[in-house]
Amino acid sequence: MLIVNPNEFRNRTKALGLGIIRLTAELPNTRSGDVIVRQLLRSGTAVGANYRAACRAKSPADFISKMKIVEEECDEAIYWIKILIDSDQIEQHLVDRLLKEAEEILAMVVSSIKTVRNRKYKSPV
Repeated sequence: MLIVNPNEFRNRTKALGLGIIRLTAELPNTRSGDVIVRQLLRSGTAVGANYRAACRAKSPADFISKMKIVEEECDEAIYWIKILIDSDQIEQHLVDRLLKEAEEILAMVVSSIKTVRNRKYKSPV
């Protein structure tokens, strides 16, 4: 589902951050778990924070730059969720919805970047 409403997308990125906060609160308190929790919390909550910054971009180039950060943080959050699954620290079915949402957000961010790039570099006819 493609989102064109910035407020709706802002809400989805915030909800992703909140879901990650809730997930990390349930993870085991182990040495490896602590490292993953910190990384996942940082990247997962940065998605919404950086999207808010992108909404205040001063130019198309600034928007693209900020959205690239959103892309990187979202991709990193997906990575850490998959590490949790693959290391048997959490069962996949418990994070399927969160992972799917993160992947959808990532796809929309990439699409937005491409759209703005195409508009920015399209020469007038």
